Parts: sequence; structure tokens; C-alpha cells
Amino acid sequence: MYESTIPAKGNTLGRLVSVLLVCVFSFFVHLGAPEVSLMEARNFVAAREMAAGGSWLIPTLNRELRLAKPPLPTWAVAAEEVLFGATDNLALLRLPAALMATLLVLFFWGLASELTRDAPADAIDPGRTAWLSALVLASSLLVIVSGREGQWDIFAYSFLVGSLWLLVRGWRSDSQTYGSFVGAGLLLGFSILSKGPVALYGALVPFMGCYISTLNTDARRKGVRGHWRGTLLAAIVGLAVGGSWPLYILYHVRPAALAVAQTEVAAWGERHVQPLWYYWSFFVFTGVWVVATVASLVVPYARRRLGGFLPYLLVLGWLLASLVLLSLVPEKKVRYMLPLLPPLALLTAGALRYWETAFRSQQASLTDRLLLRFWAAVLALVCVVVPAAMVVIHLPGFGPTSLQFGAVILIVAALGIAVVRAGWYVLAPRVLMGASITLMAALLTILEPAYPVWEGRNAELGVRQLSAARQQPAIQHIPWYSLDHMQVKQVWAAGHAVPTWNPATDSLPLQQLPIAVFSDSLPDAKIPARWRRHLQIQVVDGYYLGRERKKGHWFISILRPL
Repeated sequence: MYESTIPAKGNTLGRLVSVLLVCVFSFFVHLGAPEVSLMEARNFVAAREMAAGGSWLIPTLNRELRLAKPPLPTWAVAAEEVLFGATDNLALLRLPAALMATLLVLFFWGLASELTRDAPADAIDPGRTAWLSALVLASSLLVIVSGREGQWDIFAYSFLVGSLWLLVRGWRSDSQTYGSFVGAGLLLGFSILSKGPVALYGALVPFMGCYISTLNTDARRKGVRGHWRGTLLAAIVGLAVGGSWPLYILYHVRPAALAVAQTEVAAWGERHVQPLWYYWSFFVFTGVWVVATVASLVVPYARRRLGGFLPYLLVLGWLLASLVLLSLVPEKKVRYMLPLLPPLALLTAGALRYWETAFRSQQASLTDRLLLRFWAAVLALVCVVVPAAMVVIHLPGFGPTSLQFGAVILIVAALGIAVVRAGWYVLAPRVLMGASITLMAALLTILEPAYPVWEGRNAELGVRQLSAARQQPAIQHIPWYSLDHMQVKQVWAAGHAVPTWNPATDSLPLQQLPIAVFSDSLPDAKIPARWRRHLQIQVVDGYYLGRERKKGHWFISILRPL
């Protein structure tokens, strides 16, 4: 089945360059194009307040305690603002997340290398399966989306995968050195500081359970037992680092911390509740690799074919255990499936390696040929659908006579011809791999800037927004307050904190007058009569919450003493 001759070892530097190049297209190109999301706004506002002189250990969001998420991702953004100055540049603010996504790919490459080191078929081209799995992960749809958004998940799982890599490396070591275990503990602690115990539940527990179970070889399980001291050291270091911030918060703001913890735990069963089978379509989030992914999950087909390239049952068990644990939690979101992508990427790479070998040695079965042709057909269909969809939805800047549309047509036509030829006539899996990565990179490069424009296609002319209204000269150099709850995306658009002032219960900030107040209706009715007779209330500006008037209108007023 496998080649009998062993070629020279692959070019490690070339492989590294190729992985980094895919990461550049996946995570960095047009990084600032999409508008800020709700999760990003929370992170960026908290970071802005840190960098502006707030507490780095007790974060605030619009000057209110922000304890729902650990602070490490916020520290990363705040450190950027300290180094480069306060900025609204989304590409710069998202840079830490993009770097963490790249680190996730590199950490996973190391983990995959350890898991496939003893694979008999991979000895023919050492490290190729692990390298392919890194390429698959870097170009998978959900990883791309997570790596381009400045939120918490990519930090938590990147550090966690790095911790798994160093743990496996330590377990497989013949010596009793503890460097790998200390590193694993530090990364584990950083993961906890990024999103609490979420990544431990979604990735560490299922991986550890499978690694020490009968799904793994006796030799590897003995390696874990032989390094129990190192494993214990990693756990101690991880808990010490990860538990440092929660303990600090409990010591300094215990009542608020306990209230937030209770709210977050309750949210797992009350917010965003979805049925048990919500994650059934998890495999589609590998994107262009979905055919190979599905093939790798069909156990009767994949077990004997992929077993020579990776520990199939171990990796499949890791995936299924993570899937079950995530499905048991009532609260579900698409981005919560991120821990499923590393084992999926390794399984997918195993299918790709098998197809490479089978077709090169002319031992591919009818099923193999049908799968390869189906993969080519899917890619060819994408090449046809993309330009057609651009015309149907009237994608801004991509009209049928535009240069951009012409570029898309040339690229997808070339790729379409290549995949049809490779999938139907030559039967060349490597061509399909290259075409898949090229297609994803091309679509991101060409279409990403048009996406936010298309999102705002219903924008109305003359709709003033807060990003413009905040430049109103009359409200510069005076304090700002909000009479109503201000959405965090509006707080981000304001450029600095706009703390809530409740006139019914809070004292009037007389010592700060004049002040600017933001409200969802005219402020006269919101300010008690006993204060109104001492104030001059002047509406100076207003803005809409979205690009359409129906999204709602807010007023900006100035309160001055009479």
C-alpha cells in the first residue's frame, strides 16, 4: 500500500514558510475591514480604559467592573495602545488575535508531529501529515473567523493546544527533565487567564481522557505514568498562574466577583440555549476541506486507510469526546466549536495523506476515486457559484463590468479548470490541496473588503452616527454621561467612557457642570424637576444607532447651571 522507497526529508524551512504564508492570508490580510463586533467592542473598550489609566487587574467596561472574562486578551490589546498610542485602528487592535491564531497553528503543528511520530506510513515522508494538518487548520473556516476577531476564544484554545503539545512532548521524553512540563503549565495558566476553565473543559479533558485510555498505545500510556511528577508539576504551575487573577479579584472585590460568577454559571443553562444536536454540522467548518473531513469521519472507510498515518482512534476519540462535552452544555454558539477543529484538521490531513499515497502508487479503490472526483466537483461548483452570487446580490464594487469582477472570473476560472483536470482526469490530490488553499486565500483577499460594504447596503443617506457626532465642538473638554444604558458598541464609537448617570437615584454632578448627557429621548423628562429649575438644558446634537433611522435615535445635550 505504501511506497517502498524513502525520499529525502522534506524541507522544514520551506514547510514553515508555507504555513506562515497561509496564516498571513487567513488572519492578517484586510484585518481591519469588518466592523467591530459586540464581543470585540467589550474587549476593546476595556483595553482602552486600561491604557488610559484604569486598573489592569480590576478591569472596567464604561467605568463599571468588567469581571465576566479574564483579562489576558484585554491586556494584549491594552499593551498595544500603550506602545502605539490610543487608536481606533481595528487592524492594529485585532493584531493580537491574529498572532494568537498563527500561534495556534504552530502549536498544533508541534502537537500533530508528536502524535504522528511513530506512524509507520509517515516514515516515508517524515512530518508530512503534521505539516498538512497545520495547513488544513490554518485554512479552516472557523479558525479563520476566530483568528480575525479580537475576542477571547482564540487566546484560550491557542494556549491550551500549546500546553497539550508540551505535555505530550514531555510524556514521550526518555529523560526526566521538567522544562516541557513547566512550559505546559505556564501555557495552561495563560489559557485559564484568557477564558477561565472553558478550554480545559472543551479540549484538555477530552484529550487527556483519550490519551490515557485504551485508545492509545500501552507505550504512550506508560510514558504518562513514568512522568507523573512532571504532569503534577504542570498542573500546579497551571493552576497557580491561572488562579492568580481570580484570587486577586476575590480578595479585592469579593461580592461583585461572586455575583458575576453566579451569573456566568447560570448563563450556561439560560442564555443562547440550543438543542443537544446543535453542533451536528461541525464538520462543515473546515470549509474547503469538508469532503476530506467527512471521509475521515466514516470509520469503516477511514480506520484502516488513515491508521498508517496517525493514531486514528485516539484522534477520533478526542474529537467525539469534545463534541459530546460541548453538546451537553445548554448554551451553544458556533464559535464554541473551535476546540473541534484541531482533531478535525489532523483527521483531514490523514485522509489527504492516504489519497496522496494511494493515487501515486495506483492502488486507489473505486471509492477513493469517487471521493476525489466529488471533492473536485465541490470546488468547481464554488468557482461557479461565487461570481454568480456576486452578480445576484449586487456586491458593491463587483459589478459585471468592473475590474474586480474580472479578476475574480480569471482566478476562479483558472482554479476551476485545474480542479476539474486534477479530479477527473489526472487524479492528483496534491493539485486539489493547492487549489483549495489558493481558493480560500483568493476569496479572502478579494472579497473581504467588500463584505462590510455589503452589510451596510441598506444604509440611508444623511444618517449621522456617534463616530461623527462625538466631534461636536460643544461637547469637547467637558465630562460625558449617559442617562440610559448605552450599548457597548456605542461606547466604543464614543471614543471614551460614557458612564451611566441615573438622575432618579444618583446625585447631580454639580461640581462638574457643564456636562454632556446622552439619552434615547429628550432629557427634560428624565431629570427630576427639583434639578431642572437650576439647570439650562440645551440639545446640541444627535445620532442614530445604525445606518438606518429605524435603528433608533439618541440626543446629545449639555447641562449648564442657570
